[in-house]
Amino acid sequence: MAKEDTDSLESRNIPFGARRNDPFLFRSFFEMGLEESASPFLNRYGRSLSRHLSLKASLFSAFLLFCAYFVPSLPFSEILLISVFLIAGTPSLIESIEDVVFRRDVNIDVLMTIAAFSAYFLGAGYEGALLLVLFAISGSLENLVTLKAKNALSSISTIAATKAFIVDEKHRIRERAVEDVTVGSKILVRAGEIVPLDGVIIEGASSISLAHLTGESVAIRKKIHDLVPAGARLLEGSLTIKVLNTSADSTISRIIQLITKAQEAKPKLERWFDRFGRRYAITIIVFSFVFALYFAHAADVAYLGREGSIYRALAFLITASPCALILAVPIAYLSALGACAKKGIVLKGGVVLDGLNECSVIAFDKTGTLTLGELVFSKLVQVSASGREDEFSQQEIVSIAASLERNAVHPIAQAITEKAENENAPIYPCQNIQVVPGLGVEGQIEIAGRQIRAFIGDVKALDTHLAKEEAEKLQKIAAEARKEGQLVACLCAGKRGYLFCFYDKLRPEVGRMLDNLKKSGKKLVMLTGDHEETAKHIATSVGIDEYYADLRPEDKLEKITELSKNYGLAMVGDGINDAPALARATVGICMGKIGSGTARAFADCILLNDNIEVLDWLFQKAKATKKIVRENLTIALSAIFFASIAALYGMVPLWLAVVLHEGGTVLVGLNAIRLLRK
Repeated sequence: MAKEDTDSLESRNIPFGARRNDPFLFRSFFEMGLEESASPFLNRYGRSLSRHLSLKASLFSAFLLFCAYFVPSLPFSEILLISVFLIAGTPSLIESIEDVVFRRDVNIDVLMTIAAFSAYFLGAGYEGALLLVLFAISGSLENLVTLKAKNALSSISTIAATKAFIVDEKHRIRERAVEDVTVGSKILVRAGEIVPLDGVIIEGASSISLAHLTGESVAIRKKIHDLVPAGARLLEGSLTIKVLNTSADSTISRIIQLITKAQEAKPKLERWFDRFGRRYAITIIVFSFVFALYFAHAADVAYLGREGSIYRALAFLITASPCALILAVPIAYLSALGACAKKGIVLKGGVVLDGLNECSVIAFDKTGTLTLGELVFSKLVQVSASGREDEFSQQEIVSIAASLERNAVHPIAQAITEKAENENAPIYPCQNIQVVPGLGVEGQIEIAGRQIRAFIGDVKALDTHLAKEEAEKLQKIAAEARKEGQLVACLCAGKRGYLFCFYDKLRPEVGRMLDNLKKSGKKLVMLTGDHEETAKHIATSVGIDEYYADLRPEDKLEKITELSKNYGLAMVGDGINDAPALARATVGICMGKIGSGTARAFADCILLNDNIEVLDWLFQKAKATKKIVRENLTIALSAIFFASIAALYGMVPLWLAVVLHEGGTVLVGLNAIRLLRK
């Protein structure tokens, strides 16, 4: 195989879309604590094998346990059972030893391990193996979510440029890594390229897209002295930018820092379970030793034998092990998660449902969340200063606009070309097409045998293409349209001026959903980076009374922090700039289809089909889950109490105590199944 082919093959095996010798590979792996499958030292086969290894091992041990139970051959079934203990039990045993010896922490995991291995030596190996298997599966799923969150940080690098084109004092262009670019340097960015570093424009003008960075679909026009963030994509022309921040202080880097900061706060429910688990485990272990000594000395019971104090103490340890207690919450949540999955809702763990119950405030992003993020043609305004009828029909006007915009990629151009296609409007021949940086496109168009000069773009350019009176009329109409939350573009064809108006379409059923949330007592807030007029129009349209506009990622996180001080808060968004707020909120909810990869990674809930209209149903399901969880905890604690007391006093043999204990698990499961109903 040729060297070029080998290099190409190796480069495809490198994760995150990076390439060999890219320093980000090794920095991301060693500094971010990524999972083994992200190692740059592994080949494609090794990476595939190591992905989700703990989950694969726990599922394999469950298969071995199933075989061991039904295999008629006693020696072979014993070998399979021991294999289950080796595969599922060795990691938990090592971790338990590390917790006790090195961290001086006796938690519920340690108790589970002791109970499982004790069960084997007491002749209840299958019960112990089942505890280990369930323990291993739940632990691997928890680690899977954590590792995905870490890996998501590296995914941000795929939208960030790794190199920049430096313009030196002699106007020569040199390529440099972004880490080597200093503040004050001049860099050149061409059409279609990603802005590598934050800076201010010192030469040129262009439209930029932040759709992949913020989720906002509308292109923004930038000119000299305007600020441009790292991660923006140029749509046309070229810019010379003076660097204001190094790569470590760029917009994307700050977003990563905000996400990391927001993730530090653990949910209250998780912290409570951690404290409960430690106290419970230590208490049960201490009582086991106390009962072993008590029955031997105070009750004159022998140490050994089936009626001995050690046997009773170990029976107490097993029956008091939190099998049903630990499964009480996951089984209820698993049923609720299954019901949510049928609705196209993915929740990252059952704790999200608890978080939803704590939320009394719901904050919504605007574009792509409450709205579709797609521009829809609203109206075409024609103005004639002389009062005469316009010389072009509406279809001809649409055709002229589509002819100029057919090769453009910004949202307004796409909306115009889509309207032309829907009306079967013809595309006219164009000549001498020129992009006017920061303003629009102009060219020579042939229509009905005539040649006309046409321009489409920003209304700021009307003064240079139309008479003063007509330009002022269109600019006034454009200002009124913006107050209504619409976007506008002007068309100058010959000596006539026209105005195209567009709006961002609301999602269907969003009004009904928001009304139901209001009736349930939820407070609704809208957060957006759009300007005040657009934000007010959308908020009024959907019935949201409180809104905040012109917000940067830092502002959104600050507002979320402020709102969540006294209330539980759910944040609904879709862009990378929403990711810090999604991570900081009590519950982060992200759109699945249009949402950025980073937003999906740091959200607690993902609406796979962008079906935001099911949010009211989701909150109702969370409330029902809370009720089932309480019932399950009552059942589990009752089973543990009665079974352990019976085992201590020797009233039932060990096998019956285990059956009673596992009976609580069965009841918990049956009760949780009710959540599968819609």
